Formats: sequence, structure tokens, C-alpha cells
Amino acid sequence: MLRVDLGQLAREGSVVVEGTLPGDDELWKDMGFSWVGDPGVRLRATYAGTGEVVVRGDSSGVVRQECRRCLDAVETPFERDLTMVFVSDPSGDEDDGGVYAFEPQGSELDLSEAVREEMILAVNPYVVCDPECRGLCPMCGANLNEGACDCADDEVDPR
Repeated sequence: MLRVDLGQLAREGSVVVEGTLPGDDELWKDMGFSWVGDPGVRLRATYAGTGEVVVRGDSSGVVRQECRRCLDAVETPFERDLTMVFVSDPSGDEDDGGVYAFEPQGSELDLSEAVREEMILAVNPYVVCDPECRGLCPMCGANLNEGACDCADDEVDPR
């Protein structure tokens, strides 16, 4: 998993963390997308002057989602920069994005949950397979990219 040894961070001032998050992990369940393989991250954790731990880096992978128009599977590359701040006393910062609490007496800082949250928020929820995608017929559900359906176009809306 993605962990920072706080003792090493205190001695060196900066620690590089590289790894992957299992793409089939329960953490990603019910998110509306899945990963093709395991997404990877490369992060650098540093101590800020006020005792906070600032983590910056990037994440990458391939996301599999459904096209919002025709529901076909779409695989898109995912690359995002990540910035997270871990504070020992998060009072007043609960609503700030990218700010997480950590226990300063612990020997390790687990980044997995925070990285997962940041990645979920960065995934585009509105993907289409093609900008010219015609979607599904609202009457019969046929995929209009594969051809026209037999539904009548001249039906009047009863409203």
C-alpha cells in the first residue's frame, strides 16, 4: 500500500512513494467505473514548517466506463496531478478539499484512502465513445450508431 514512514520523513524532510492501487479492490466498488489494470501513483511527501505533511504527485491508469449516450464500454487514459495536505488538527479545515487528518503519534501515514478519494473526484463522469455518438432510441432502446430503428419519428408528445 501507499505508506509514508513518518520517522524517515522527519529525518530526511522528503520521501518519495511509488506504487499501485489494486484496480479490482473493494475500494472502487459502486463508483460507476472500473480500472483496466492497476492505477499507479508517484508521490513526494514533505514536512511543511507548521507540522503538516504535504503530498504532491501524479496518478495514472486506464478507466473503463459506459458511454453516457449509447452505454457501450469506453476506455480512456487517466492522468491527474494530486495535492493533499495532512494535518494533525483538522479543526476548521474539514470542508477544504485535499485536507486530511492524521495521527501525529503514529509511525506511518497511510495515503491509500486519500489518494483513492482524490482519484474518484478526478474521473470524468461524462464520457462518450465518440463526439458523433447518436445514442439509444428513446422508444425501443436500439443503438442508433448501428443503424436506424423502426420506430416512427412523427409520434406527437401527448403533453
